Amino acid sequence: MLTGRESLVRLIGRRRRSPLPASLAALLSSSSTSSHQADNAGAGEAAREAAAAGPSTGRSAGADGASAEWVACPVCGESIRGTDYCVNTHLDICLARGSKRKLTQSTLLDSRFNKTTTIGPTLDSLNNGYEAENVGLTDEDVSSDRAFFSMNSNTGSSKDSTPALSSGSLHGSLDISKTLNRCMPSDAILPNIKIAENGDAVEKDSSCMLPTETTSVSIDACTDVDSSTKVAVDTVIVGRRFHENVELQEGVVITVSRDPQNAKDSDAIKVLYAGSECGQMLGYLPRELAKVLAPLLDAHFVECKGFVVGLPEQQLGDVPIQLTCEKCNNDNETYSDLIHRQSLWERFLGAIRNGNLQRPSSARYQANFNMMITDVMANHTHLSSDIETSFLGSFKSLSNDGQRLFVRIYTRKGPWFRVSSISYREISDVEHAAMELKLAGYIYMLSCTDVPSECEMEEILDVLSVPEMKEILKDLLKVNTSCTRRPELLSTLLSITALPKKILKWTGNCIRTSNMADELLWRVQRLFFLNGDQDLSSFLLVDLGLVKFPDYTCNICHRIFKERNDLLEYEEAIRVAQLMDESLDNDNMEMVSRCADLSENRVCTMPTEEDSNLAESPPSFYSCFSSTWVYSKVLTLGVSVYERERRYADAIRILKILLSKIASGRRRGYWTLRLSVDLEHIGRPNESLSVAEGGVIDPCVRAGSKIALQKRVVRLSKPPRRWKVPSYADSLRRNIEEVNIEGRPLNCETGAKSVFYGYDGELCGVEQLALQYYADEGGSWQGTHSEGGIWMTIFGLLMWDVIFSEVCDVFQSKFQTAPLDLETDDFYKSRKGLIESQLKRIQDGLAEEMLITSWELHQGTSCRGINWDRHSMADLRAAVACVGGHRLALLLRHLALDYRSWSSGMPDLLLWRFNGERGGAEAKLVEVKGPRDQLSEQQRAWIFVLMDFGFDVEVCKVSLVSKRR
Repeated sequence: MLTGRESLVRLIGRRRRSPLPASLAALLSSSSTSSHQADNAGAGEAAREAAAAGPSTGRSAGADGASAEWVACPVCGESIRGTDYCVNTHLDICLARGSKRKLTQSTLLDSRFNKTTTIGPTLDSLNNGYEAENVGLTDEDVSSDRAFFSMNSNTGSSKDSTPALSSGSLHGSLDISKTLNRCMPSDAILPNIKIAENGDAVEKDSSCMLPTETTSVSIDACTDVDSSTKVAVDTVIVGRRFHENVELQEGVVITVSRDPQNAKDSDAIKVLYAGSECGQMLGYLPRELAKVLAPLLDAHFVECKGFVVGLPEQQLGDVPIQLTCEKCNNDNETYSDLIHRQSLWERFLGAIRNGNLQRPSSARYQANFNMMITDVMANHTHLSSDIETSFLGSFKSLSNDGQRLFVRIYTRKGPWFRVSSISYREISDVEHAAMELKLAGYIYMLSCTDVPSECEMEEILDVLSVPEMKEILKDLLKVNTSCTRRPELLSTLLSITALPKKILKWTGNCIRTSNMADELLWRVQRLFFLNGDQDLSSFLLVDLGLVKFPDYTCNICHRIFKERNDLLEYEEAIRVAQLMDESLDNDNMEMVSRCADLSENRVCTMPTEEDSNLAESPPSFYSCFSSTWVYSKVLTLGVSVYERERRYADAIRILKILLSKIASGRRRGYWTLRLSVDLEHIGRPNESLSVAEGGVIDPCVRAGSKIALQKRVVRLSKPPRRWKVPSYADSLRRNIEEVNIEGRPLNCETGAKSVFYGYDGELCGVEQLALQYYADEGGSWQGTHSEGGIWMTIFGLLMWDVIFSEVCDVFQSKFQTAPLDLETDDFYKSRKGLIESQLKRIQDGLAEEMLITSWELHQGTSCRGINWDRHSMADLRAAVACVGGHRLALLLRHLALDYRSWSSGMPDLLLWRFNGERGGAEAKLVEVKGPRDQLSEQQRAWIFVLMDFGFDVEVCKVSLVSKRR
């Protein structure tokens, strides 16, 4: 994979389905005429300048700080401020307007001066504006985005405007906790959240709850759960695919029976029809419920019966049931039996309280969706216009059927769905709900009288099955086809010119989420989770008990996006990144180049970080939410593409811009190294040497990148270029201890992972072969193949209280597994006292005790770097004991100072052994290299650091068995 591609994909997250904004589409569809020097960024015709200059959030235009200039719109000729973000929205309107402008269209002037917008007219205008959306990248397509992209940035924060549901916002008068008390799940463990604004603190308490109807477990006639004797549990029957021959009936009474001989789960509990003579089996109870209920059934402490609540949505899907568990009385039981019985019962009730026994219902999906919207609207009111606020606020006014249908289709792949094939038990009337969503502007519907566009046709055909496609071909072409391959059938159908007018007669009404809904809800998710990795499925994982997030306090002092323009810039940059990724998937190198050129222009017109730091700025770790940071990722990937195509001049130009504009970028080391290498490729060794020398003294260049640049300086600085040998030349030549072993290979293919016959005759990798060697001939070592994972786990456990300590702005939501500043220099600076206190305890020999305590308190809770399943407690204790407090404290301090640079590249093996009667213990770290494999610069950097800390480090080289042997 190209360098930077994986990082860009994670940043993009869920791809947006709606078309590009008109101004961005116009830029990328035009010929690529971007300037190639930063000092020429302001040249060119007026329209190009206006579009490429990008947003300026209250800053002076251009990188040189010149005053704002007025430019003429290339479409209508109107004068507009060249540095205002409204240039893009103005172009949207002009391009979408065409020769015949509809009276229902919103204009820039309407958005700017009409500050008394009401909800009713706003929704009407949205419906009208989205009636003809997504009909190709034409005027209709452009106009479909008009209602969203033409909003004036000042409207959302207008003092005169009265957006719906604005209570609890940073500017509002109501407490945020009043809003959250209505929307948080009852079983969710939320952090205490404090939001400070102008010196006043507002606290979000963890007692915020959802309405009671979302509770997954009901307790009959019991106010005290622990003292109850009868509990009703809403759960499901799983494993139906093995018992599909047994017919299901809604409301039928069921019972349970233990299945201790089950090969896969000794705690398995069967579900049977009650009173069935032949014991017809319906399936099993979920594993999580069976684990806590089986001991009670085995000891005859409870009796269970229940009934089928409803039929599953899919034929072999999980069957919703309600199971009533009642304690049995036994007058002959002893006191010890009573204590044991009560402990099992309390364990069962504890599992119920955790909410792990119920598959999330549609009500829970709906409540989570509402909670996310409410939270974003309460805390980010200043980022939305009046129309956007009204649109999102109208979701709560929809019926339950409408809300549930929208959540269902929004979270599914789509994009198109046949109304006739949508069937959910919790939605009573799908067609009525779909019509309600259409009128509210949340979905776009194609009825039988509509003619889909060419780009919609391929998407709509995806809803058809292969037999349906063959039936359509038979009806249109009057021939039978034996083809069963979906791509071939799809290609044949698309070639039929008469199909668009008739396709909806076969599919029926089709719906998809509207462009505005897709855009705004993408924004809501991004503001709520602050990353592209998480979405609504994170709620699902919590509801199922599969993921538990840590407890921490959110103390928010600065906004991530100070103004609406900042958010719009960021969203536009994500758009460009998505288009770059899609173009690479489609091998469209022309569009890749255009994305890189646009990103280059955007970065050129941004002020340098030194200029922006003169004014009061938010924390430095907020930089990852800026458009500049996103464009730098696009350009980093662009450099990889250009280097692959040997376009070194283009790569060099981009690298110079990145290094001049982004002074504290996390990838300055990589950029400097690539610039030095590319300069040498085009025959400029002197400049290559100068760049490498500058990179060596750059404080942002660290770890493997610094080692690589130092080696380049030593190699290139031969006389007559340089007469003085660099001071670090000797350190690069330090001797690293090596051990050579031989292995019998199974394969010798270049580029493939080597497979060997181990000492026990079984097939294994090169690392497992080395472990076997050290366990036998190498000195009776025990160990693990960790590649740094065990050290990240130890760091997370020993530094847990430091990582999740209360620091301003580092925690913004309850779904974080690490603070925002973990991978920055601010992490150590903000917690220096806490970190050094923990390291002092570790150095004093308390590491093992701290490790055990942290493991018992937090086991199973998600934390960046910790892998609960891969490393056992015994291995962790052995590693901590054998490494020793002094060396361990040095290593953990090194990670705390720069977690990002040093979280990868550690030696493959961690070995330890206890010296038996002599007492004491020792540890060894080993980097394993197979045939034709060499140390990377990052691995070399780690080995040098570990040697400085006093660790026993060596490289184990595995070579092929000689032919003579």
